[in-house]
Amino acid sequence: MHIFPRLIALAAAVSLCGKALSAPINRFVPVSPGTVKDIIITAENTINATAPPPEGGAHSLSTLVATPSNARLPLALVNNFPGGQINAYVTGLDSQGRLVMLTPDGNFFYPSGTPGQPIPQAINANVAIPLGSKGSTTSITIPDYISSARVWFAAGNLHFYTTWQAGASGPSLTCPSSNNPKDPSANINWGFVELTNNESGGLYANLSYVDFVGLVLGMSMDAEDGSTQTALGLHANAIPAICQQLAAQTAKDGQPWSDLCQTASPGSPLRIVAPIDYISTQANAFQSYFDSYIDQVWSHYTTQTLTIATQSSAGNVQCKVSNNALSCAGDNRPYPRPSAADIFGCNSGPFAIEANDNAVHRAVVPRLCAAFNRGTLLTGGGDLQPGLHAEQYYRQGPPANWYSAFVHANQVDGRGYAFSYDDVSPDGGVDQSGTVAGRNPRGLRVVVGGPL
Repeated sequence: MHIFPRLIALAAAVSLCGKALSAPINRFVPVSPGTVKDIIITAENTINATAPPPEGGAHSLSTLVATPSNARLPLALVNNFPGGQINAYVTGLDSQGRLVMLTPDGNFFYPSGTPGQPIPQAINANVAIPLGSKGSTTSITIPDYISSARVWFAAGNLHFYTTWQAGASGPSLTCPSSNNPKDPSANINWGFVELTNNESGGLYANLSYVDFVGLVLGMSMDAEDGSTQTALGLHANAIPAICQQLAAQTAKDGQPWSDLCQTASPGSPLRIVAPIDYISTQANAFQSYFDSYIDQVWSHYTTQTLTIATQSSAGNVQCKVSNNALSCAGDNRPYPRPSAADIFGCNSGPFAIEANDNAVHRAVVPRLCAAFNRGTLLTGGGDLQPGLHAEQYYRQGPPANWYSAFVHANQVDGRGYAFSYDDVSPDGGVDQSGTVAGRNPRGLRVVVGGPL
């Protein structure tokens, strides 16, 4: 149930307002790292503990509870980066909900913070795991189950902080923020893979570009049966390529696509933030981008039927527009017109899922939002969602999420989330979600700097 696009890159010479342009508009945003006063704390750059840390700092397993063998996850960190020292960091929650970071000797360090202290406090413990030179593999093991985890990689030293809000059960970890140009880590090239390894489900790890694209990563997992799952990630030179494609799109439609690119020095792209993250700091960006398309969609489905394949026991449900909202059979509530932020984020407005929403509603939301991002609702065959395959996504004509389009165009194997419901695909679609998963994995391998 996962499928992603493979695209041909856009030409650089395009037109804007009828005027021919010989080169893309370049409005890349320079970063300027600040201090702790410049940190912006959001849900996207924090991990919240649900239990207080044990007394002390780093602990060996002998001082904690005994763990089953499949709780220990071997990591092989492969350095294919040509530009100097790479450090790795591991963050997450242990099996008891306590905040942890991995130390270079393979033990958990428990950031403590100060109860009731909302001001970020720098973590000065030794939590950077240095990788060897280009071509080398660094091996380390996560010693126990871990959830809401990230394995970070940085061409330099990242800055992590703790806060502890009044009444909270434990400290929160404030991580580097990709969409804050003044974050203390803003001028560092970094990225991460996300993972959870727990007793009930085993390992689930993914390449996610939902918030940003940064240091190029790929990964593979050795499964218990001897097979290998891969998500190869982006090409080594994907960042500048995507930025040029975004600049060409800005020249084409006048929208701030090139503003998604951040640079540490003039003309040298460092990372690319997703549209929804950009909108979080520039509220008026893309404001009317989808308006004309939504008008056409609403008009079309006033007389025609949109069928949503729920891919569940609810089967196919029929939807039509009436009273300026899309209503679906068996759904507990209709879908009013979305805004650009609703579409890019897939979690607000008509795409916000509430606690009392029924199974039909929970199935329609991801499929409808994916169709808006991919621009497929008025494409031939788009009356069934999901029904179209990857080659039909992001066609020139209807507005779409071009950040997602260009990220996929620059992936080695087309795999990796570029918006929240990017794993939506028709039945029989090839899994291109950027995920590897297994009940008792033998190990996770992450390659930094592009595929070997």
